[in-house]
Amino acid sequence: MTQVKSGDKIKVHYHGKLTSGETFDSSAGRDPLEFEVGSGMVIKGFDDGVTGMAVGDKKTITIPFNEAYGPRNPEMIIPMPKERFPQDMQVELGMQLGMSDQNGQQFQVTVVEIKEDVVMLDANHPLAGQDLVFDLELVEIVGGKPIIIMP
Repeated sequence: MTQVKSGDKIKVHYHGKLTSGETFDSSAGRDPLEFEVGSGMVIKGFDDGVTGMAVGDKKTITIPFNEAYGPRNPEMIIPMPKERFPQDMQVELGMQLGMSDQNGQQFQVTVVEIKEDVVMLDANHPLAGQDLVFDLELVEIVGGKPIIIMP
């Protein structure tokens, strides 16, 4: 039976949860996730978790935060003067906003505190600092990179 290895393109159904049991993402009702193992398309712990699975295999993996989205970085809490927001915008705690850096790179921030003249924005990934639990089911090994054996 063929087992998943680095370089394989695979399709996998998943249910992602926090250790509290709260679901943060799932492929239920959608096409399975398709990606190339080891290419950096998914977090390291997910790559490691599917490696060695065969089509039809199901398993649950726990990914420590350092193999997922890393630790929370307090330096990623950004103070933004209120005058930088549109006057008609009602800023609320928990609101997610899109921003771009000086290079035009887009990233998401979350409003974590509203002060008198400053809004504190958190640019950490929402799952940073969280251990993640995934229920996995390998649906298909679509293909892989050919193995070249040199004489």
